[in-house]
Amino acid sequence: MEHNKDAVWRANGCLQSVCIACLMDTRRGLPDIESHRDLHIWIIENLQMVPVPEPAYGNFFEKHCYVVLHVPQSLKATPGVPKDLHYWVGKMAAPGAQGAPGSFLQHLKEALGGATVQHREVQGHESACFRSYFRSGIIYRKGGLASALKHVETNVYNIQRLLRIRGGKHVSATEVELSWHSFNNSDVFLLDLGRMMIQWNGPKASAARKARGLFLTHSLRDRERGGRAQVSVVDDEAEATDLMEIMEAVLGRRVGSLHAAMPSKRMNQLQKANVHLYQVCQKSKDLVVQELSTCPLTQDLLQEENCYILDQGGFKIYVWQGRRASLQERGAAFRRALNFIQAKGYPSYTSVEVMDDGAESAGFKQLFRSWSGQQRKNKNLSGMGKLLQVKLDVGKLHSQPELAAQLRMVDDASGSVQIWCIQDSHRQPVDPKRHGQLCADSCYLVLYTYRRMGFVQHVLYLWQGLQATAHEISALRGNAEELDLWYRGALVQEHVTMGSEPPHFLAIFQGQLVIFQGHPRHSRKGQPAPAVSLFHIQGTDSYNTRTMEVPARASALNSSDVFLLVTANLCYLWFGKGCSGDQREMARTVVTIICREDMEIVLEGQEPPNFWEALGGRAPYRSNKRPPEDVCDFQPRLFECSCQAGPLVLTEVVFFSQEDLDKYDVMLLDAWQEIFLWLGAAASEWKQEAVAWGQEYLKTHPAGRSLATPIVLVKQGHEPPTFIGWFCTWDPYKWSNTQSYEEVVAGDPGAVSTISEITAEIVNFRLSRWPGNDRAGPLALRALKSSEDISESELELGPRAGTGSRSTVSSASSSSYQSSPQSLGSGGLPREQLRHQAAEDLPEGVDPAHKEAYLSDSDFQDIFGKSKEEFYSMAKWRQQQEKQQLGFF
Repeated sequence: MEHNKDAVWRANGCLQSVCIACLMDTRRGLPDIESHRDLHIWIIENLQMVPVPEPAYGNFFEKHCYVVLHVPQSLKATPGVPKDLHYWVGKMAAPGAQGAPGSFLQHLKEALGGATVQHREVQGHESACFRSYFRSGIIYRKGGLASALKHVETNVYNIQRLLRIRGGKHVSATEVELSWHSFNNSDVFLLDLGRMMIQWNGPKASAARKARGLFLTHSLRDRERGGRAQVSVVDDEAEATDLMEIMEAVLGRRVGSLHAAMPSKRMNQLQKANVHLYQVCQKSKDLVVQELSTCPLTQDLLQEENCYILDQGGFKIYVWQGRRASLQERGAAFRRALNFIQAKGYPSYTSVEVMDDGAESAGFKQLFRSWSGQQRKNKNLSGMGKLLQVKLDVGKLHSQPELAAQLRMVDDASGSVQIWCIQDSHRQPVDPKRHGQLCADSCYLVLYTYRRMGFVQHVLYLWQGLQATAHEISALRGNAEELDLWYRGALVQEHVTMGSEPPHFLAIFQGQLVIFQGHPRHSRKGQPAPAVSLFHIQGTDSYNTRTMEVPARASALNSSDVFLLVTANLCYLWFGKGCSGDQREMARTVVTIICREDMEIVLEGQEPPNFWEALGGRAPYRSNKRPPEDVCDFQPRLFECSCQAGPLVLTEVVFFSQEDLDKYDVMLLDAWQEIFLWLGAAASEWKQEAVAWGQEYLKTHPAGRSLATPIVLVKQGHEPPTFIGWFCTWDPYKWSNTQSYEEVVAGDPGAVSTISEITAEIVNFRLSRWPGNDRAGPLALRALKSSEDISESELELGPRAGTGSRSTVSSASSSSYQSSPQSLGSGGLPREQLRHQAAEDLPEGVDPAHKEAYLSDSDFQDIFGKSKEEFYSMAKWRQQQEKQQLGFF
């Protein structure tokens, strides 16, 4: 933007109009949000919304646009939770359709009623919210769709296509050219041959990518083939010669080496942190966009009578509409966003999200330093005071992990404790009598052990003093790793910075935590205690009280708190005018730890001269009443961490569940007051980097997060209730019941079909594509042998050996068994060459186990009294019985 950060755009036209009358006719087809389904999809045909059948969800044709409605399952339980309405644009869609989302979504929103967040999605660049709906992956299909009622045809086997599968937590499959030129050495490819699906894994493909590719492959098989297609995997071409022979029959012989994959363009965290807020208003025929602020943003910048554009570094454009904004302004939201994108020179696929006042998404809220919402007022679980006035019930914390997560308490802190101080790079045990006395220039390991559901669990706190050196911090982490090895990786490691201790850490010391400036007896420094010391006592009970030594001067005082002044002969316990009775009571219990001399209670405003003299004289100090604790209406967010190609990249998983945690993953769970880094069993190599990723996340967060926010390292199978509680449901036995990628591959049926059968089907598929022949023709197994001539009596392929009762005759020819006009005559062998014949007497190329398949259609009907299709739909034992009776066994 130029000219004092103002931008004036001429609103002298609009996007292609939409047939609103046709659109509004779809109101009758709008879903009932009370239904069990939370996802509804329509395809746009002739400017009308046509429902997509549920089995086809996740398939998107590139020449079309779609509308996707997500109704959260919690909508009934939590009124006010917004619905998400997406307008998806295929990369080959008509230009007019690409500009139509505003009209479609606005009228749909009005028809649906309630809070709704509107999104514009472009193929290949969908938002994390959109991608999270399709757990098994998104499939981009070439071309357009003749009829929405045939969005995906199931049990159709006359198909040959190649899909490139890529992506991290959000997988997508794109149909590419059926050629070796489409392959690369890092991605996963799926060669779909109808009855057989071959997953080819690039030599440099990660284990996680292979596993996710296989998940998508199985999903395709189950949805489109009813689970009846054979899935095989090529991990090593040298060990899968039979599968490679089939692939080469389709793709030809590969020439040259595989090329490297084109890297995906993904924004890192630093780019996403570049946030700018603009106010939008209409002046005559001009649209004025004026920059208001950059990060960190505050919620009070948003006024309910205005509209705003929030630019997250070109990664996403948010449009926020105040509740008192005019209907005209609301209707123009998408148009303004697209104009803004164009004016900024951002890519046309930049995501757009439009929301109303009170219906903000979690991602939008977290771009602000704090956010107060109406919903939170009735369920404030972040304040420890009221909830901990009664003794915590450890049974409830364990049986209700959501409570443990909100309170940040794994239990009631009644477990056992061991503490070590890091001295000369080694850990030295701390005398239990001094467990609550820490030093600001040191680092400590605090191992807490407790029992949950009959199992012993551990939390290792890595406490870092603000004056500790980099060498001591490094030694702290090294000693923590040694302890973790000793406990066989069972330790939950929580990194804690002085002054930002979590509630459970404070509860361990029962209000007796005192942090000195370097002179407790167990400190290695050995300096003598100063003549005058001042301690700041904060807290109202044994679960939230900490005492910290502060500079001994009057300016350090605060009227809202309690302070202890220690001199050579007397201790003064100073009560500020704003402190409560609970604060005074807790202060009296702390005094006995610090003060060995006589104590005198001093009220603010009644201090003796010696009090001020010890502090170096009077000085101004904070006397205003402390404002109430800021309660933020932030929801937990889950991200997949990746830094394979440079800077840290986080991919959000919206509407997350335990199913989104995979053994190959490093996941970051942002619970706002603390950050969890979850390490899958196969991701231990990233253990050292994980904490650094958490710190980078905080450092680059647009809301200006505190770098002292606790970071918790959690390993698969050792999740504490404070982590589990952020998930709607949790199965503690999931990890033991889930098959690994290797087990899934080993569990798939082997190459039941012979190479000749599969490759014969390939030739048959090609014959079926000859000009003038829109149906599949029969073929012989000998068609594969290039050295032999193709006779006029080439034979129909029979079913593969070892299959079940379903018909396995090449489905390319299941609809018709007529001969190919180029080479086939009668369409089968004479019955006398097949019936009652021993295997050695059969014509060359005939499978003895399926002699009946080589009959012509007419002979088959005459002998068996039914068509081949009917015969192969019978149970296997019935087929064998009839074949035996009729001389074909």
